[in-house]
Amino acid sequence: MRLINIGFGNMVSAGRIIAIVSPESAPIKRIISDARMNSLLIDATYGRRTRAVIIADNGCLILSAIQPETIASRLSSVTERQMESEQDGGVGDE
Repeated sequence: MRLINIGFGNMVSAGRIIAIVSPESAPIKRIISDARMNSLLIDATYGRRTRAVIIADNGCLILSAIQPETIASRLSSVTERQMESEQDGGVGDE
């Protein structure tokens, strides 16, 4: 299991992430509101401005104060390391 830092020491499983989106559009704001009402919202912003919404495969939404591009680059670097590990025969993997 690979974890992605989404800010303030909070981590999310890389394998669970479906999408990382900006919270600015009206449809995303509605999705956030619905998730909050259905207890599917995890607020990891520590009171700061929400800059990214992470959509997980189980329907949960995770709010982060880090830019979507930053989270995506962290995700891609973890994915690259995982691919390199698989090519090396899995040495050092978990």
